[in-house]
Amino acid sequence: MRRRREGKTNYRKRKAIVMSRLPFVSTFISGKNILVQIISSRKEGDMVLASAHSRELIKFGWLGSRKNMPAAYLTGLLAGLKAKDKVKEAILYTGLRRFVPNSRITAVVKGLLDAGLSIPINHKSLPSEESLKGKHIADYAKNLLEKDKALYSKRFSNLISKAFNPESIPELFEDVRKKIIEGFKVGKA
Repeated sequence: MRRRREGKTNYRKRKAIVMSRLPFVSTFISGKNILVQIISSRKEGDMVLASAHSRELIKFGWLGSRKNMPAAYLTGLLAGLKAKDKVKEAILYTGLRRFVPNSRITAVVKGLLDAGLSIPINHKSLPSEESLKGKHIADYAKNLLEKDKALYSKRFSNLISKAFNPESIPELFEDVRKKIIEGFKVGKA
């Protein structure tokens, strides 16, 4: 029970996952990135069937934060498209973390669902399309620019240094989403 004491494993959930014999989706959100893995339990140990890291979004042209809601959706979409040939159905495994509706984890699940995977989830808990596109970030940036330019420059300094306007995150999201989908249609990603 060392892993339980260390806060790494919930054995009751883990047993239910193993007994279902379905692959499971594991999401890890760090201070800078998001990692999504689709894992199958085996006697020899868990085997990763497909994975995606939010750093991979850079090659598709993503300039924004790699841990926000739009990046979570895009990372889930990327993982789902990578796993499409190997996995048709999976379940979400949150481990010791609580499931929170309209969170980044649900954004990852929405990306997986849009990629064609079947994951049992209450669709009311998924974030809205506006949240997935980052409209809330763009609205906040517009509001902050009007009220306090110094704070705006400080909060969005990373995007501004890349010569990107934070108010146009929804357009960037759509562009990157199209590139990811087209990349898998052509088979080059």
